Amino acid sequence: MSRLLVKPKGTSGKVHDCTPETAGWGYVGFELYRLAPGEVATGSLGPREAILVLVEGKGHLIGAGRDWGVLGDRLDVFEKTPPHCVYLPDGSDWSMTATTGLTLAVCTAPGKGGHRAALIGPEGVPQVTRGKGTNTRHINAIAMEERDVADSLLVTEVFTPQGHWSSYPPHRHDENDFPNMTYLEETYYHRLNPAQGFGIQRVFTEDGTLDETMAVANHDLVLVPRGHHPCGSPYGYEMYYLNVMAGPLRKWRFRNHPDHDWIARRDA
Repeated sequence: MSRLLVKPKGTSGKVHDCTPETAGWGYVGFELYRLAPGEVATGSLGPREAILVLVEGKGHLIGAGRDWGVLGDRLDVFEKTPPHCVYLPDGSDWSMTATTGLTLAVCTAPGKGGHRAALIGPEGVPQVTRGKGTNTRHINAIAMEERDVADSLLVTEVFTPQGHWSSYPPHRHDENDFPNMTYLEETYYHRLNPAQGFGIQRVFTEDGTLDETMAVANHDLVLVPRGHHPCGSPYGYEMYYLNVMAGPLRKWRFRNHPDHDWIARRDA
Protein backbone atom coordinates (compact mmCIF):
# COMPACT_ATOMS: atom_id res chain seq x y z
CA MET A 1 0.00 0.00 0.00
CA SER A 2 1.17 3.52 -0.76
CA ARG A 3 2.86 5.36 2.09
CA LEU A 4 0.72 8.37 1.07
CA LEU A 5 -2.54 6.51 1.76
CA VAL A 6 -3.37 6.31 5.47
CA LYS A 7 -6.18 4.00 6.55
CA PRO A 8 -8.19 4.83 9.68
CA LYS A 9 -7.24 3.02 12.87
CA GLY A 10 -10.58 1.43 13.65
CA THR A 11 -14.03 2.96 13.62
CA SER A 12 -14.14 4.81 16.95
CA GLY A 13 -11.99 7.11 19.05
CA LYS A 14 -8.98 8.78 17.43
CA VAL A 15 -8.85 7.10 14.03
CA HIS A 16 -6.26 9.41 12.41
CA ASP A 17 -3.22 10.98 14.06
CA CYS A 18 -1.01 12.57 11.41
CA THR A 19 1.80 14.75 12.75
CA PRO A 20 4.67 16.45 10.93
CA GLU A 21 6.92 13.75 12.36
CA THR A 22 4.83 10.82 11.10
CA ALA A 23 4.27 12.48 7.72
CA GLY A 24 7.93 13.43 7.28
CA TRP A 25 7.28 17.11 6.70
CA GLY A 26 7.25 20.36 8.66
CA TYR A 27 3.83 21.98 8.95
CA VAL A 28 0.51 20.12 8.64
CA GLY A 29 -1.07 17.98 11.34
CA PHE A 30 -4.43 16.22 11.18
CA GLU A 31 -6.40 14.27 13.76
CA LEU A 32 -9.81 12.68 13.33
CA TYR A 33 -12.11 11.50 16.11
CA ARG A 34 -15.25 9.40 15.71
CA LEU A 35 -17.12 9.64 18.98
CA ALA A 36 -20.32 8.14 20.38
CA PRO A 37 -22.59 10.30 22.56
CA GLY A 38 -20.87 11.00 25.87
CA GLU A 39 -17.34 10.23 24.63
CA VAL A 40 -14.67 12.90 25.05
CA ALA A 41 -11.69 14.02 22.97
CA THR A 42 -9.05 16.33 24.46
CA GLY A 43 -5.92 18.06 23.30
CA SER A 44 -3.15 20.47 24.27
CA LEU A 45 -1.82 22.47 21.32
CA GLY A 46 1.53 23.70 22.60
CA PRO A 47 3.19 25.71 19.77
CA ARG A 48 0.53 24.78 17.22
CA GLU A 49 -2.75 26.46 16.25
CA ALA A 50 -5.86 24.45 15.39
CA ILE A 51 -9.11 24.65 13.52
CA LEU A 52 -11.67 22.21 14.89
CA VAL A 53 -14.17 21.15 12.23
CA LEU A 54 -17.35 19.36 13.27
CA VAL A 55 -17.57 17.25 10.13
CA GLU A 56 -20.88 15.79 11.29
CA GLY A 57 -22.69 15.63 14.62
CA LYS A 58 -22.81 17.79 17.74
CA GLY A 59 -20.46 18.32 20.65
CA HIS A 60 -19.86 20.49 23.71
CA LEU A 61 -16.55 22.34 23.39
CA ILE A 62 -14.40 23.86 26.11
CA GLY A 63 -11.26 25.42 24.69
CA ALA A 64 -8.81 28.29 25.13
CA GLY A 65 -10.33 29.03 28.54
CA ARG A 66 -13.88 29.39 27.20
CA ASP A 67 -17.06 27.32 27.24
CA TRP A 68 -18.35 27.36 23.66
CA GLY A 69 -21.51 25.39 24.46
CA VAL A 70 -22.94 22.75 22.15
CA LEU A 71 -21.88 23.20 18.53
CA GLY A 72 -22.87 21.45 15.32
CA ASP A 73 -25.87 21.49 12.99
CA ARG A 74 -24.83 19.13 10.24
CA LEU A 75 -25.63 15.54 11.18
CA ASP A 76 -24.52 14.12 7.81
CA VAL A 77 -21.56 15.60 5.95
CA PHE A 78 -23.40 15.22 2.64
CA GLU A 79 -25.97 17.79 3.72
CA LYS A 80 -23.24 20.09 2.30
CA THR A 81 -24.05 23.02 4.60
CA PRO A 82 -21.01 24.82 6.08
CA PRO A 83 -19.85 23.16 9.30
CA HIS A 84 -19.35 24.60 12.75
CA CYS A 85 -15.63 25.42 13.07
CA VAL A 86 -13.59 26.94 15.90
CA TYR A 87 -10.12 28.48 15.68
CA LEU A 88 -7.89 27.90 18.72
CA PRO A 89 -4.51 29.66 18.97
CA ASP A 90 -1.24 28.06 20.00
CA GLY A 91 -1.03 27.40 23.74
CA SER A 92 -4.67 26.34 23.98
CA ASP A 93 -6.13 23.29 25.69
CA TRP A 94 -9.44 21.90 24.50
CA SER A 95 -12.05 19.27 25.32
CA MET A 96 -14.97 18.11 23.14
CA THR A 97 -17.79 15.96 24.55
CA ALA A 98 -19.99 14.37 21.90
CA THR A 99 -23.72 14.97 22.42
CA THR A 100 -24.63 12.95 19.31
CA GLY A 101 -22.49 10.71 17.18
CA LEU A 102 -19.66 13.07 16.23
CA THR A 103 -16.93 13.15 13.60
CA LEU A 104 -14.41 15.80 14.64
CA ALA A 105 -11.41 16.92 12.59
CA VAL A 106 -8.54 18.73 14.32
CA CYS A 107 -6.42 20.59 11.75
CA THR A 108 -3.11 21.96 13.06
CA ALA A 109 -0.08 23.95 11.94
CA PRO A 110 2.54 26.18 13.61
CA GLY A 111 0.95 29.07 15.48
CA LYS A 112 2.34 32.59 15.68
CA GLY A 113 0.08 34.15 18.33
CA GLY A 114 -1.56 36.36 15.73
CA HIS A 115 -5.22 35.39 16.20
CA ARG A 116 -7.60 34.93 19.11
CA ALA A 117 -9.90 31.98 19.61
CA ALA A 118 -13.03 32.43 17.49
CA LEU A 119 -16.04 30.68 16.03
CA ILE A 120 -15.31 30.82 12.28
CA GLY A 121 -18.19 28.76 10.89
CA PRO A 122 -20.84 28.12 9.75
CA GLU A 123 -21.55 31.87 9.49
CA GLY A 124 -19.08 33.60 7.20
CA VAL A 125 -17.93 30.48 5.32
CA PRO A 126 -18.07 31.23 1.56
CA GLN A 127 -19.81 28.63 -0.59
CA VAL A 128 -18.40 28.49 -4.11
CA THR A 129 -19.02 26.37 -7.21
CA ARG A 130 -15.88 25.86 -9.27
CA GLY A 131 -15.19 24.30 -12.68
CA LYS A 132 -17.30 23.35 -15.69
CA GLY A 133 -18.93 20.15 -16.93
CA THR A 134 -17.59 17.06 -15.18
CA ASN A 135 -14.97 19.26 -13.51
CA THR A 136 -17.67 21.00 -11.45
CA ARG A 137 -17.33 20.77 -7.67
CA HIS A 138 -18.75 22.65 -4.68
CA ILE A 139 -16.64 24.27 -1.97
CA ASN A 140 -17.11 25.38 1.62
CA ALA A 141 -14.06 27.68 1.97
CA ILE A 142 -13.67 27.45 5.74
CA ALA A 143 -10.33 29.20 6.16
CA MET A 144 -8.78 30.05 2.83
CA GLU A 145 -6.57 33.04 2.18
CA GLU A 146 -9.40 35.56 1.80
CA ARG A 147 -10.43 34.96 5.43
CA ASP A 148 -7.90 36.27 7.95
CA VAL A 149 -8.76 33.71 10.61
CA ALA A 150 -5.48 31.83 11.21
CA ASP A 151 -1.72 32.27 11.27
CA SER A 152 -0.73 29.30 9.09
CA LEU A 153 -3.72 27.09 8.35
CA LEU A 154 -5.67 26.93 5.10
CA VAL A 155 -8.75 24.66 5.40
CA THR A 156 -11.52 23.91 2.93
CA GLU A 157 -14.22 21.34 2.16
CA VAL A 158 -14.93 20.08 -1.37
CA PHE A 159 -17.93 18.08 -2.62
CA THR A 160 -17.33 16.31 -5.93
CA PRO A 161 -20.45 14.95 -7.70
CA GLN A 162 -20.48 11.41 -9.04
CA GLY A 163 -18.52 11.00 -12.25
CA HIS A 164 -16.62 14.25 -11.73
CA TRP A 165 -12.99 15.22 -11.21
CA SER A 166 -11.60 17.54 -8.56
CA SER A 167 -8.29 19.25 -7.78
CA TYR A 168 -8.17 19.30 -11.57
CA PRO A 169 -6.49 20.21 -13.88
CA PRO A 170 -3.54 18.70 -11.98
CA HIS A 171 -1.68 21.39 -10.06
CA ARG A 172 1.15 21.63 -7.56
CA HIS A 173 2.23 24.00 -4.80
CA ASP A 174 5.58 22.58 -3.68
CA GLU A 175 8.04 25.45 -4.18
CA ASN A 176 8.60 28.53 -2.03
CA ASP A 177 8.52 30.99 -4.95
CA PHE A 178 5.89 33.61 -4.07
CA PRO A 179 4.07 35.15 -5.90
CA ASN A 180 4.38 32.42 -8.54
CA MET A 181 3.95 29.49 -6.16
CA THR A 182 3.83 28.78 -2.44
CA TYR A 183 5.09 25.71 -0.62
CA LEU A 184 2.09 24.05 1.00
CA GLU A 185 1.86 20.56 2.44
CA GLU A 186 -1.63 19.10 2.18
CA THR A 187 -3.86 16.35 3.53
CA TYR A 188 -7.10 15.03 2.04
CA TYR A 189 -9.64 13.42 4.38
CA HIS A 190 -12.06 11.52 2.13
CA ARG A 191 -15.70 10.51 2.50
CA LEU A 192 -17.87 8.66 -0.01
CA ASN A 193 -21.65 8.59 -0.50
CA PRO A 194 -22.83 5.81 -0.37
CA ALA A 195 -20.17 4.85 2.15
CA GLN A 196 -19.11 1.61 0.42
CA GLY A 197 -17.86 3.59 -2.57
CA PHE A 198 -14.36 4.50 -3.64
CA GLY A 199 -12.55 7.33 -5.36
CA ILE A 200 -9.23 7.70 -7.16
CA GLN A 201 -6.39 10.04 -6.28
CA ARG A 202 -3.06 10.37 -8.06
CA VAL A 203 -0.03 12.14 -6.57
CA PHE A 204 2.78 12.67 -9.08
CA THR A 205 5.65 14.92 -10.06
CA GLU A 206 6.52 16.09 -13.55
CA ASP A 207 9.88 14.30 -13.45
CA GLY A 208 8.31 10.98 -12.45
CA THR A 209 10.21 10.61 -9.18
CA LEU A 210 6.85 10.38 -7.41
CA ASP A 211 3.88 8.76 -9.12
CA GLU A 212 1.30 6.97 -7.00
CA THR A 213 -2.35 6.28 -7.81
CA MET A 214 -4.59 5.24 -4.92
CA ALA A 215 -8.11 3.93 -4.49
CA VAL A 216 -9.49 5.89 -1.54
CA ALA A 217 -12.28 4.59 0.68
CA ASN A 218 -14.55 6.21 3.26
CA HIS A 219 -12.49 7.90 6.05
CA ASP A 220 -9.13 7.44 4.28
CA LEU A 221 -6.44 10.12 4.52
CA VAL A 222 -4.11 11.01 1.64
CA LEU A 223 -0.83 12.88 2.20
CA VAL A 224 0.43 15.28 -0.49
CA PRO A 225 4.03 16.23 0.29
CA ARG A 226 4.72 17.47 -3.27
CA GLY A 227 3.55 17.14 -6.83
CA HIS A 228 0.19 17.21 -8.57
CA HIS A 229 -2.79 15.59 -6.84
CA PRO A 230 -6.05 15.27 -8.82
CA CYS A 231 -8.87 13.00 -7.68
CA GLY A 232 -12.00 11.58 -9.26
CA SER A 233 -15.27 10.01 -8.18
CA PRO A 234 -16.82 7.21 -10.26
CA TYR A 235 -20.43 7.08 -11.39
CA GLY A 236 -22.76 6.30 -8.49
CA TYR A 237 -20.54 7.72 -5.73
CA GLU A 238 -20.26 11.28 -4.49
CA MET A 239 -16.94 12.32 -2.95
CA TYR A 240 -16.22 14.71 -0.08
CA TYR A 241 -12.83 15.77 1.14
CA LEU A 242 -11.53 18.08 3.82
CA ASN A 243 -8.27 19.77 2.81
CA VAL A 244 -5.68 21.04 5.27
CA MET A 245 -2.75 23.05 3.91
CA ALA A 246 0.11 24.91 5.57
CA GLY A 247 3.60 26.14 4.80
CA PRO A 248 5.90 29.09 5.47
CA LEU A 249 3.43 31.59 3.91
CA ARG A 250 -0.36 31.50 4.33
CA LYS A 251 -1.13 32.02 0.67
CA TRP A 252 -2.35 29.53 -1.95
CA ARG A 253 -0.40 29.93 -5.19
CA PHE A 254 -0.13 26.95 -7.51
CA ARG A 255 0.95 25.97 -11.02
CA ASN A 256 -1.01 23.69 -13.32
CA HIS A 257 0.71 20.75 -14.97
CA PRO A 258 2.07 22.08 -18.29
CA ASP A 259 0.53 19.19 -20.26
CA HIS A 260 -2.94 19.91 -18.90
CA ASP A 261 -2.99 23.68 -18.37
CA TRP A 262 -4.90 24.08 -21.66
CA ILE A 263 -8.00 22.84 -19.83
CA ALA A 264 -7.88 25.72 -17.36
CA ARG A 265 -7.24 28.23 -20.14
CA ARG A 266 -10.16 26.88 -22.17
CA ASP A 267 -12.54 27.05 -19.21
CA ALA A 268 -11.40 30.46 -17.98
